[in-house]
Amino acid sequence: MARVSEIKRITNETEIKLSLNIDGEGTSTLETGVPFLTHMLDLFAKHGQFDLTIHANGDTEVDDHHTTEDIGICLGQVLKEALGDKRGIKRYGNAFVPMDEALAQVVVDLSNRPHLEFRAELPNAKVGTFDTELVHEFLWKLALEARMNLHVIVHYGKNTHHIIEAIFKALARALDEATTIDPRIKGVPSTKGML
Repeated sequence: MARVSEIKRITNETEIKLSLNIDGEGTSTLETGVPFLTHMLDLFAKHGQFDLTIHANGDTEVDDHHTTEDIGICLGQVLKEALGDKRGIKRYGNAFVPMDEALAQVVVDLSNRPHLEFRAELPNAKVGTFDTELVHEFLWKLALEARMNLHVIVHYGKNTHHIIEAIFKALARALDEATTIDPRIKGVPSTKGML
């Protein structure tokens, strides 16, 4: 059964069409209007082996906040829908990713209990025109809408671009692990009988 989902979300601030194939080949078609976010989502798709398509039009003349936040919302919602009842998934994922001098770790639990633990210091307030505080905003909305427990730990790093890139790559690899079907798992991986 294909683990694919898509969404179209229209507000007064953004219009987003997004589709995700969990069992993809790492291909992406991205038009976000936020160049740095596009770069990060391209890495996310490639390193998670997800097929991701995003067409977003937002009020970037104000700033990148609404577009970044709403893409996080949409990505979380399609991830949750594509996972269905979560039968057979590994549920947990953990990945360390170095990027030059930076080392990031991301741990996820597809638990249906949303939480973000974000332990990262970003040295600069901007990368290019992108406000780096939006990394937290994106991840929190992703965790909330996907209803996952998401821990982001940056062990060290000096270059803000490198730190954020390591986070997105580690997120991709941790989610790839957590969403993988394990043939040994019968039903849902929880003693509660549901996730």
